[in-house]
Amino acid sequence: MQDSFDVLEEKVKKAAELVKKLRKDNKSLDDQLKDNKAKLAEAEKKLSALEAQMGDAAGNAEKINGLTAEIETLKSEQDQVRTRVAKIVTLLESLD
Repeated sequence: MQDSFDVLEEKVKKAAELVKKLRKDNKSLDDQLKDNKAKLAEAEKKLSALEAQMGDAAGNAEKINGLTAEIETLKSEQDQVRTRVAKIVTLLESLD
């Protein structure tokens, strides 16, 4: 009979140790889960910021293309004005 109690006592001790280990592991996993959730939230925040920047960059690219076209137009107009002024100066010089 004593032998049966010894076996039972040993099984209860092992079960208690297993419960302690599982609780410790569970707490560790809960802590990791909290950390990972915080990291995920931070990563999502950064991703949103980067997506916003990409949207801004696309808008800026359109503005740059528009300004580039406007600069080309202004350069063309400047060349036309320069040519006309040169003709006027030549005409005025011929009057002397």
